[in-house]
Amino acid sequence: MASPRLETFCCPNRDAATEFVVSFQPVLFGALGLGSASLSLVFAVLQILPKRKGYRRLGQYPLPRPASSSRILFIISMCDILGCAGIITRSSVWLGLPNFISGISVANGTDAWPEVFCVGSAMWIQLFFSASFWWTFCYAVDVFLVVKTSAGISTIILYHMITWGLAVLLCVEGVAMLYYPSISDCEQGLQHAIPHYVTTYAPMLLVLVANPVFFNRTVCAVTSLLKGRQGIYTENERRLANEIKIRFFKIMLVFCICWVPNIINESLLFYLEMQTDIAANGFRNIRNAALITWFIMGILNPMQAFLNTLAFHGWTGLDVDFRPRQRREPAWDSVSTSAPNAAGNNPLVGTTLLYQSHVQEAKKNASNGHQHSDAISVLSEGNWDFSGSNNSPVYQGW
Repeated sequence: MASPRLETFCCPNRDAATEFVVSFQPVLFGALGLGSASLSLVFAVLQILPKRKGYRRLGQYPLPRPASSSRILFIISMCDILGCAGIITRSSVWLGLPNFISGISVANGTDAWPEVFCVGSAMWIQLFFSASFWWTFCYAVDVFLVVKTSAGISTIILYHMITWGLAVLLCVEGVAMLYYPSISDCEQGLQHAIPHYVTTYAPMLLVLVANPVFFNRTVCAVTSLLKGRQGIYTENERRLANEIKIRFFKIMLVFCICWVPNIINESLLFYLEMQTDIAANGFRNIRNAALITWFIMGILNPMQAFLNTLAFHGWTGLDVDFRPRQRREPAWDSVSTSAPNAAGNNPLVGTTLLYQSHVQEAKKNASNGHQHSDAISVLSEGNWDFSGSNNSPVYQGW
């Protein structure tokens, strides 16, 4: 789980609210986190591995460079997978070496390794999940820019600078404020902890607030773009716009399912922390709600790695190709292109345009087809298969 409470746990003089949730059934909590993270990591990795059939281009056609959004989706998946790896490592140590972890609770202890492991694993998890939040925000910005201004692959460098720079800066700044003056003797009080929680939840709230706005504006822009292709808004265009809208909805639904419980739990714990006696009978329901959301977080936070791949690309199957090749593409790169002319040579190659009429129209309008193709290929990266009879598209998404 990626909760700042687990970083507060590294302080021997932790607050009462943190001690309450972290010390409640730690073995069960660690086992649930380990199982959820392991399943999510395995299925997420299977999703991004090359497949034997159905997801590769024919050998006689050139492999175009994927759009920037395809790379962003791959980076988001890798950040989630690395975050899950951190949760697996931390939970395994908690379950396998309980005496090692109990050393964190010893104030003024001589063994610093338990605290070092606690801080290191917490920072690793926070860093990669925070980077995933920033990349998710950049994805919303990128698809909007592609549709509005035909932004190219060069913007990926700027996204790297923004996301990794902010993720590292906020993570280091928040941890430095939390562990001042030292890990073994952290300062207490809400005023001391609030900067740490702000740096953790700021990118999460940014995605929850800003991404729906960008996605809504992108859908409106796509509708106008599709109408401008032939001067009419046909049933095909309407279906494509609807699929793009559903895809954006899936992305936000997964994000809300995995991370809104964190905000609820943190609000409850902050309320308890402000009370003089959190064990009073009057706070029983709040304590129960805090524990329920705590365990929900332990299960759902790691599941983002797998659920994101479903939201981005649909189920890509388990038919993994382990044969060595000189050039490979992730499953979604094979259905992403910004070269409309190459896509038009074969229906199997032109899957990103969703309909053959769009491919033919892009070839006829070479002057402005590049922008249209870029926009459609970025937004319709679900697995559309034209291999059926009469080349009718069959959606294989989530």
